[in-house]
Formats: sequence, structure tokens, C-alpha cells
Amino acid sequence: MFKFFTSKIFPILLVNFIGILGYSLVIPILIFIVTDFGGNGFIYGILGATYPFFQFIGAPILGRLSDKIGRKKVLIISQVGTFIAWLLFLLAFALPKTQLWQQNTELTGSYMMTLPLIIIFLARIFDGFTGGNISVANAYMSDISTDEDRNRNFGLMGSSTSLGFVIGPAFAGLLASSFLGEILPLILAALISLTAIFVINFRLEESVPCIVDTGGISIKNVRRFFQIEHKDCFTEGSEALEPESSTGWKRVLKIKGVPLLYGIYFLTFFGFSLFYAGLPIYANGILEWSAIDLGIFLAYSSFIMILVQGPLLSRLAKKISSNSLVLIGSFFLASSFFLLAMKNTTVLYIANTLLSLGNGLMWPSFLALLSAAGTKKAQGAIQGYGTSMGSIASMLGLVIGGTLFESITTSVFILGACIFVIITLLMLVHRHRHTRGEALQPA
Repeated sequence: MFKFFTSKIFPILLVNFIGILGYSLVIPILIFIVTDFGGNGFIYGILGATYPFFQFIGAPILGRLSDKIGRKKVLIISQVGTFIAWLLFLLAFALPKTQLWQQNTELTGSYMMTLPLIIIFLARIFDGFTGGNISVANAYMSDISTDEDRNRNFGLMGSSTSLGFVIGPAFAGLLASSFLGEILPLILAALISLTAIFVINFRLEESVPCIVDTGGISIKNVRRFFQIEHKDCFTEGSEALEPESSTGWKRVLKIKGVPLLYGIYFLTFFGFSLFYAGLPIYANGILEWSAIDLGIFLAYSSFIMILVQGPLLSRLAKKISSNSLVLIGSFFLASSFFLLAMKNTTVLYIANTLLSLGNGLMWPSFLALLSAAGTKKAQGAIQGYGTSMGSIASMLGLVIGGTLFESITTSVFILGACIFVIITLLMLVHRHRHTRGEALQPA
């Protein structure tokens, strides 16, 4: 156990856990903050889409930047952005609820846009644009992983994410019931983000070779910090550094296997967005669940994923390839979405078990496949563009899922099941290409 806490992988797992914990603390209370400041469900939906939209813009920029100046510096930039975003959230509570405009239409419903809501939108925009920490953290994990431990490492990354989602929402409910109300979870989220900055700065080692030491921070060192004078220093074998333009969108798409993997990336996020858009309406309107019932349901899901992505995946990865694990996981996910359409609580928990099992097996294994594509030099760009694909899919899935659920209710989950059937077929194509490629290589 002591060896794990002193290992090279532990700091990035800690950074990921801290980041997810801060984010998940606010998820259960965000809808109440929006409505308290004059918004409604329409405004809440737009606010939810704001983060992935600006992450779509910012993630590739930060991913490519991490290839040039190092993962550590970009992770610090990203966490500083998150910290500033939480400060803006807190600022919203200090401002008067000055009405800027009011609207009541059939499409938008009745809402009042106030000054605090504008500040919250600015916070989500800022956090989204600097929110490339996920793609950069995945690139970092790719840097320090070998072919033998890649699945295990990404499984542990998934476990740290799930653990954050288990603890965060549970604490949020308790903190929000205090005399400070929603302010206390926001203060804690800001402190957690600040803690992440210190962990990155003092515990995380740079994973990209040949990053020039910038020394102390000063005006003179700004140019060096952003590596304007960065020199090409990958000179051995397959890790030879390609020209800077090689990490552009068109060049990344030319990397073998990446276009197909990006298609799977997009469809996966789209399918899960249908789930996250429809589940709250399903639980509240049809099953008549309380917030506690929904919290238990989601906590159960995260707990299962911790078990799967930790000990189970570590053992399976030694015997089963990443391709096969993604195939098995996507099959479980397709089955779970079919069961979600049945309006029965017992069946719903069976579906949740299959969904958690499938997600726990599929996603870390898929990230392992993506991290094996291209060279280390291009990993920041590959992961950054992948995050952008996920952001686009999330925006579309949340809007389409919420709209469709109003008309076809639980049948929207059947659409999700069909998407994961398509993913299963695409993975069969990917495995066939990979197997054929290995067969064609000279002995």
C-alpha cells in the first residue's frame, strides 16, 4: 500500500480525484442556485451546455500546448481557471439580484435573467475554456504508462473519478443544509481546487521529456514559461518529434485508427448524455423518486464502477485485450439501455448494474486504446480533440435527450441502446483492422 502512495501514478490519480470531487460537490445544488437567481429549467439546460461548448474550444488548445510546454504547466493553468470560476460563483452570491430582462414564451418558459446569473454563466464559460485538465491528465497517464500497465492505470483513473462522484454529491447535500446554504459547498469546491494547484505543483513530476526549466516566475520568464523558444528534442526511434503542425486537427486524423476511435468517442458521450438528460425526468416524473432516491441510485452506480475499474479491470487486463474489453463493455451498455426503458424499479437497478459494469470495463479500456495511438508527442492533441468530440456529443445529447423524453418518454433509452450496438459493431471493425495489421507486419 505504501508503495502505491509513493508511486509515480498516485499524484495524477489524486489530482483527478480532487478535480472531480470539487465538480461533483456542486452538481446536486446547481439547479437550486439557478432557480433562486431567477432562472428555470430552460436556463439550467443552457448553463449545462455552456461548459462543454467552451471546453470544445479550449481542450484542443490546452492539449496541444501540453505537448509543447509540458503536462504539469497546463494542468496548473487549468486548475487556476477552475479556481477563478469558483470565485466567480461566490461573487454571484454577493451581488444584488438586479433584473436584466424577463421572458415568458412557450419554448423558454418563464424566467428572469439577473446579474448573478450572468456571473454564473461567465464562471461556466471560464471553467469550460480552461477545462482541458481531463484530456491533459489522460495524456499524462499515457506518458507514464507502458503497454503492460496501460489498462490498469486507466482503470485506476476511472476509479478515482467514480470515487469523487460518490463522495461529492453526498457531502453536497449535508453542506447545503447548513446555515450557509449553497455557499458552503461552493467555498469547499474553491478550496479543493486550490489544493489541486498545490498538489500539481509540488507532487506531480513532468512527464514530457526535454521541457526547458523556467526557473522562478517573473516577467522575464513569461516567454520561457510558454516555451516560445522550445526546441525539438525527441530524437530517438518512433518518438522522433514531428513538425509542430503535426498535432493539428487534419494531421491527427491521419494517425492510424484515430478517426474510428473518435467516432466511438462521440457516440459514447452522445449515448450517455441521453441517459443523463432523461434519468432525472424519468425518476421525478414517472417513478416519483425523491432527491435521496436518485442520489442512492447514482451513488450505487459509482460504487460498482469503483470495484470494476479497480481490482476487476486490473485482473482482466492481464488476460483480455483492450479491444475485447471495450466490446464486452459496449454489449453490457446496450443491454442496460434496453432495460432502462422498462418502468420497474427492480429492473432499473439491474439495468444500472449492467450500465456500471459496462462503463467500468469499456471506458478505461477505450482510453487505453486511444492513448496507444500516435506518439507521445501527439498525445496532448489526440486527447484534446477527443475531449472536444465528447463535448459536442454532450451538448447534442443533453438537448436532444431532454426534448425527446417529453414526447417519447423512456423510449429515448432504446435510442441509446441502438447507439451502443453501433459502437459494438465499430469495435469489431477496429479489432479486425488491428488483427490484420499485426498479421501483415514482418516477423
